[in-house]
Amino acid sequence: MEIRDGINKRDFKHYTTERLREECHISDLFTPDNLKMVYSHIDRIIVAGACPVNKAIKLEAGKDVIGADYFLERRELGVINVGGPGKITVDGVEYNMAHKDGIYVGKGSKDIVFTSDDPANPAHFYMNSAPAHKTYPIVKIDISKANPVPNGTDEECNKRTIYQYLHPAVMETCQLTMGLTMLEKGSVWNTMPCHTHERRMEVYFYFDIPKDAVVFHLMGEPTETRHIVMRNEEAVINPSWSIHSGVGTRNYTFIWGMVGENQTFTDMDPVGFDTIK
Repeated sequence: MEIRDGINKRDFKHYTTERLREECHISDLFTPDNLKMVYSHIDRIIVAGACPVNKAIKLEAGKDVIGADYFLERRELGVINVGGPGKITVDGVEYNMAHKDGIYVGKGSKDIVFTSDDPANPAHFYMNSAPAHKTYPIVKIDISKANPVPNGTDEECNKRTIYQYLHPAVMETCQLTMGLTMLEKGSVWNTMPCHTHERRMEVYFYFDIPKDAVVFHLMGEPTETRHIVMRNEEAVINPSWSIHSGVGTRNYTFIWGMVGENQTFTDMDPVGFDTIK
């Protein structure tokens, strides 16, 4: 398991492109028959990706990092499949996972195994995990059960639908919230006007990006912004004091996951266009 330290905003403004990517950027989440995990000291979130092809992949604890006998001993987990059809087996119960299907697995579940239905079209299981204080039941959420929130306009090039998966409008969790935002054709901006939320950090995972396209992810303090170039199936860690917006060379989809003090989406600090630099 890879470990990332916290990020001081005073130091952040001096980062080179290479250092910025070392601290915030996550790539290679879906290599065949491999489980990649990144543990961030920012609110103790774990970002992971599993790509089972020829064998099943078990979600191991990483005892040397999280000090637990099994992964969800003191954690909760959200998973969204961004690849081909597959299955997640939780303590012997099997859940079919089609493309863009999600699932919440609560604290206390012990044996979690990922498989693909077709090795030629493997599942890509993207995961966020956070510390948990209480056990909530397992909930399977396909995109038809998520809460859709239309947003943006054609004129502002940010027309999109926010699908809330792990969210108070859909289900209960301890602190992890998670969802998926799809931009319509002709729209390229996400999370604009931008904002910060001092009481929650956020991880963005970008996908549905063609090989000849990129997304410029904007982050940093509102008056000290930086950017990271994102390609398909890459994630970026955003501290709570940072904005988190982006613009693509065409439309795309991204998964957002938040961990922190509350799940109140209106608890944010807007950043006006007259302020951002």
